[in-house]
Amino acid sequence: MTTPGTYDAILVGGGHNGLVAAAYLGKAGKRVLLLERLDVLGGAAISAQAFDGVEAWLSRYSYLVSLLPQRIIDDLKLDITLVRRRYSSYTPDPTDPTRGLLVDNDDAAATRASFDRIGAPGDEFDLFTQFYEHCRRLTQALWPTMTAPLLTRSEAKRLVTEAGGASEWEAMIETPIGEVISRHLQNDLVRGVVFTDALIGTFARAHDADLQQNICFLYHLIGGGTGDWDVPVGGMGAVSAELARAARDAGATLVTNAEVTSVSPDGVVRYRHGGAEHEARADWILSNVAPAVLDRLLVAGTTVSHGREQLAAGEPSVGVFEAHPFGIGTAATSKPNTSREGAQVKVNLLLKRLPQLRDANVTPEAAFGGTFHIHESWSELDAAYLTAAGGGIPSPLPCEIYCHSVADPTILSPELREAGAHTLTVFGLHTPARLVTDANNDEMRARLQAAVLVSLNSVLAEPIEDLLLTDATGRPCIETKTTRDIERAVGMPLGNIFHGGLDWPFAEDDARLNTPAERWGVATAHPRVLVCGSGARRGGAVSGIGGHNAAMALLESE
Repeated sequence: MTTPGTYDAILVGGGHNGLVAAAYLGKAGKRVLLLERLDVLGGAAISAQAFDGVEAWLSRYSYLVSLLPQRIIDDLKLDITLVRRRYSSYTPDPTDPTRGLLVDNDDAAATRASFDRIGAPGDEFDLFTQFYEHCRRLTQALWPTMTAPLLTRSEAKRLVTEAGGASEWEAMIETPIGEVISRHLQNDLVRGVVFTDALIGTFARAHDADLQQNICFLYHLIGGGTGDWDVPVGGMGAVSAELARAARDAGATLVTNAEVTSVSPDGVVRYRHGGAEHEARADWILSNVAPAVLDRLLVAGTTVSHGREQLAAGEPSVGVFEAHPFGIGTAATSKPNTSREGAQVKVNLLLKRLPQLRDANVTPEAAFGGTFHIHESWSELDAAYLTAAGGGIPSPLPCEIYCHSVADPTILSPELREAGAHTLTVFGLHTPARLVTDANNDEMRARLQAAVLVSLNSVLAEPIEDLLLTDATGRPCIETKTTRDIERAVGMPLGNIFHGGLDWPFAEDDARLNTPAERWGVATAHPRVLVCGSGARRGGAVSGIGGHNAAMALLESE
């Protein structure tokens, strides 16, 4: 076993948050080693040429940028371009797909006319607009706190109240979000459009008492204080590549194809690289893997230190959420709800051109220029949840579509651009991990893909299958990722894109906030092991916030 040396910090996992932490620590003069299991940096924030012989670079897992603070972009001098989308969303009416709701950020009159076309009550557009104006009172107050030490619940409430958002705090933080949506909006379709922001990656109902849907809703609206979701030019891989560049320029050592097999709370990390076993030591360990994965690595480190057989940490986890024999855990002020299942199926497609709609009032460029909602009315979303909770695949399956190439054609080769090709990324909602097992994964992948295509075709004027390009081997350009596929590929237990259930971006009033790690929401049960990824208190989405906050906690502790 080789021993490369001693570092100030070792980062386990090279996702975008790990790269952010490495860049900040390197800039502060720390000796940093980052270890990534895959052959490319970026974790879930990567671009990939998904189809053989086809020059189209898809943002394979993550898709848009909302939560990346300008502060991180400026601090790390990142050369990235984010494009604002003109259209917020388009949603065909499930009762009559020849009409739909188009929300145009640049034309309020056109949006109002669209409300009229779907038969929404006369004041529904005004109420819809006012709803989001009220939300911004809360999000604009809380957004600056995301890259600062945690406020307590009482402090956060006082901050929002002083900004004029007392009623918004009650509606979004204290009460199921379904209550305010159903109380203030009347149209079934409009209610569903609003509620979808509470569901991506979260298996929940509108009135659930645990408020996971509220937290998801808040994270979808809090980015920049406005909730705008932007398209990264060059694909998501361009963001991660620039973060890797910043980390290297800061002096961090970034190693790919390095599979960490154990982590010891006293700073010893063992990993496989280049066909050999290695050991490195550091004063601090920063974990950019899911908390459940870190728990498994800590168990492996403890078994090694006890002279017992090492666990096969590189294998997919079985019983990873069970209690550990040595009492090891990541719970502290980092995310406590680590065992919540993911609930989405992701389908990437490459098309000859954009499909025609059954709604003649909207062009395909406008409909696919924002988020395209399918079968996401209020009543359909609830029916789909109940079907999935009972073990079935919802029919129709609620879906959301993102067309990266409308805003950023650079992800396509010049030949594909000239031919009019486009990418589509589809998220099927309410497909929880409980539906997919190792034994049935192939079958469920096929069934879920079929369900997605049926939903798409229900609102299109032509079959989506007829528009699929083919790869170098003649196969249709479509790939589907179940929750199990996501877990295997990028190490997200139960396919949860947030590394577990989201939590409020503030601490409860009785929480321990005695150490820098606790104050920054990155603490584990071990003083020198920090969470720097989506498992941090304010982790989730493509934000870099977990990496920033872990780096700040480490530097404050020195």
